Amino acid sequence: MFRYKVLVDDNFHYQDQDERWEHGTYESVEEAIAACRDIVDRSLEEEYTVGMSAEALYRRYVSFGDDPFIVVLDGPHEGVIFSAWTYAGERCRVICGEGRGAVDDVT
Repeated sequence: MFRYKVLVDDNFHYQDQDERWEHGTYESVEEAIAACRDIVDRSLEEEYTVGMSAEALYRRYVSFGDDPFIVVLDGPHEGVIFSAWTYAGERCRVICGEGRGAVDDVT
């Protein structure tokens, strides 16, 4: 039985559920998180240009990138399982060669 569903919002169409799409369903939370990370990584790769700062890449992501999230299909689960924006902030520093850690929230 699949327990976790990954849905994806489009940051460009913030809060427009008509732009939401289903990525897939997974038996484990680890698989669902891995799928979400892959979606964010692909979005960051699409937005990145050589020489871009981590802050600039993060701004592009929160404006135009894919924003995956996890929905628990059965059973209890408290709290946020995955934050795409937090993960993106961490990845922006790595991609842009600015060390580890998240960029400051620019929203």
